[in-house]
Amino acid sequence: DEDLEKLFTLRPDLITPIPADMSSLATRACSAPSLLRALETLNQWQFQVLEVCAALRDPFTIKEVITLSDKASQEVILHLRSLALIYSDGAGFRLPRAVRDLLGNEPAGLGPESATKIDLKLLDKAPAGAKAVLEKLTWGPPRGQVGDIRKKGTPINWLLDNNLLIPIDTSTVALAREVGIHLRGNKVHRELLPTEPKITGVATKDVDTQRAALASISNTLRWVAELLNFWSEESPSARQSGGLGVRDLKKAADHLGVEESCAAFIAEIAYLSGLINLEADGQIIPTTLFDLWQNKEPEAQWSELVSLWKVTSRVAGLVGRSESRNLTALSSELDRSNASLIRNLTLDLLLNNPGISASPESVKAAVLWRYPHRRGISITSELVQWTLREAEWLGITGGGALSPYGESLLKDEENLGINGALPKPVEHILVQADNTAIAPGPLTIEVARMLSTFADIESRGGATVYRFSESSIRRGLDHGHSGEEIRAFLNKVSKSAIPQPLEYLIGDVAKKHGKLRVGYANTYIRCEDQSLIAAITSDKKLLHITFRQIAPEILICDSESGELMEELRGAGYFPAGENAKGSVINMPIVNR
Repeated sequence: DEDLEKLFTLRPDLITPIPADMSSLATRACSAPSLLRALETLNQWQFQVLEVCAALRDPFTIKEVITLSDKASQEVILHLRSLALIYSDGAGFRLPRAVRDLLGNEPAGLGPESATKIDLKLLDKAPAGAKAVLEKLTWGPPRGQVGDIRKKGTPINWLLDNNLLIPIDTSTVALAREVGIHLRGNKVHRELLPTEPKITGVATKDVDTQRAALASISNTLRWVAELLNFWSEESPSARQSGGLGVRDLKKAADHLGVEESCAAFIAEIAYLSGLINLEADGQIIPTTLFDLWQNKEPEAQWSELVSLWKVTSRVAGLVGRSESRNLTALSSELDRSNASLIRNLTLDLLLNNPGISASPESVKAAVLWRYPHRRGISITSELVQWTLREAEWLGITGGGALSPYGESLLKDEENLGINGALPKPVEHILVQADNTAIAPGPLTIEVARMLSTFADIESRGGATVYRFSESSIRRGLDHGHSGEEIRAFLNKVSKSAIPQPLEYLIGDVAKKHGKLRVGYANTYIRCEDQSLIAAITSDKKLLHITFRQIAPEILICDSESGELMEELRGAGYFPAGENAKGSVINMPIVNR
């Protein structure tokens, strides 16, 4: 049957799984979850026509719908019928009870139907106070609170006596639906929206768009690499409730030189791509996939990040939002069911309006027309704003206009043209006399990773400026590089000679580094008789214990103090315990 085929095309959930019979199909088609999915496919105009249908009494005709809306609603009626949101009944149509329930008792802000016949001519004779009440209730909400409906001689009482208002309880009244429609000029909606709002904006030049997009693509790839290299050195710990702590996010933002919202977004896309992981002990560290990702071509890196961002239900924009202060990056609370839908609606609008830097307000209006679903309308508007912002960060847009790389990706083209457009990585730097080094372009992975261990990024742009300081050199030494290795690396990659002040700085820090040692020991053994210390370290009965002699008279090990004393006694020694002040601990006498 042609109608069934169309229904299954428009509502594929009805045949997943395949229903046993027509009765099962009808039950599923009228179930709330399936109807909600069908309602979410309607645009603003289709939804308005459905509200008009809900405002009419069953069965209603196409002529009645047109009278309360527009001639263009005739085509929508047929679409609603194909969706099984209305069904034929002789020469008219009916709304399933489940659809009415989902739309609510007050479609388009209209009140309940009157159970008695209303003389609408009485409206012309309404007293001034009554007209003011009607004016307030006309466009909804149709309900109002009053002192006491039983009070005589009031405007409310006059409206109730003439059935223009319907009593809900002793202090609540509602405007009768028929009266509301009449006062609206025999229409249901204040403004009909049969066509999608146009996208407006400023015309852009292709060369400017491309340049801005390439800069954003380069920045994004660099930010991801820098953030994960930073976290491989200083791994943040997840909050007890999950996610990245506020301080760690600020530290990441400072390291990248970006706003916290941007740092949260970079962390999120890295997390989506599996480049970082939240370990069982709470550590947030890069995964082995990060090493593989770094060795890919820039186009493959970018395509992977953007493709996952397009389909994710996670919303990085919620991080730091004033209404959601407790939501943090990488937490499990950033999922929003309609995020992917809104994101792709926004991108589709950009794809269909090339060559202009679209105004956010016009894009929001168009998205809300395409997706007028009433749940979470405020978050929908914010999702559009965040999508536009993130698309700019990613380089899908450049200066607000769709970039050629974004267009190619949205059209699923194989070759995006990024590899040939981005500058090739360089393997050299220029060390300056003021303890800085300039990277004239993006550095190769090996050079960037090594340089970041003992130099801090001071500024970014077409060229990156690194600064050498006592703390940055010390960090490199902490990573296991000697002063000689740092000097040798700089001599190898710098096209300019290493200035003497930097040579002295590296030498001075290397000379001081490691003189003061800090370590961990669970238990120590102290004895003035050095021969006894030597006997313990060579005793075959104690070979299973790993001792380390840090002074002629002191041994340390990882065993617990009580266990070690038992081991020593078992080997024929006579140890005594001592407290933090060095006094011998007297063991309590145990009465058996």
